[in-house]
Amino acid sequence: MQLFLLASLGGAIGAGARYLVNVVCTQCMAPGFPWATFVINITGSFLMGVVVMGLVPHLGGSLAWRTFLATGILGGFTTFSAFSLEAVDLMQRQQIVPFVVYVVGSVVLSLMALIAGVAVARAGFGGALR
Repeated sequence: MQLFLLASLGGAIGAGARYLVNVVCTQCMAPGFPWATFVINITGSFLMGVVVMGLVPHLGGSLAWRTFLATGILGGFTTFSAFSLEAVDLMQRQQIVPFVVYVVGSVVLSLMALIAGVAVARAGFGGALR
C-alpha cells in the first residue's frame, strides 16, 4: 500500500508539472506544433535517465524512491520516459529483435489504437468529436 501511495502522490506532482509545461509552451511557442508534448517527452526521458541511473542509486537503490520518482512523478509527467528507458534497456542487453518490435510496435500500434478509438467514439457519439 505504501508504494501505491508513493506512486499516486508522485503521479499527482508529475501531472501538475505536465500541466505547467503545457501552459508555458502554449504561451511562449508558435502554434501549429505540439510543442508541449514534444518538450515533455524529451525532458521526461532525460530525467528518467538521471533518476534511474543517478539519483535512485545515490539514494541507496530504494524501491520507494524509484516508485515515487520514476513511476510516480515521471510517470505522471510522461509515460514516454518509461518507454524510452525500457527500449534502451533492451538495446543495451543487445536484444535487437525485441527492441525493434517494442519500439516500432508501440508507436505503430498506439497510433492504430488511437485511430480505432476515435472511430468508435465518433460512431458512439454521432461524430461530435473533431
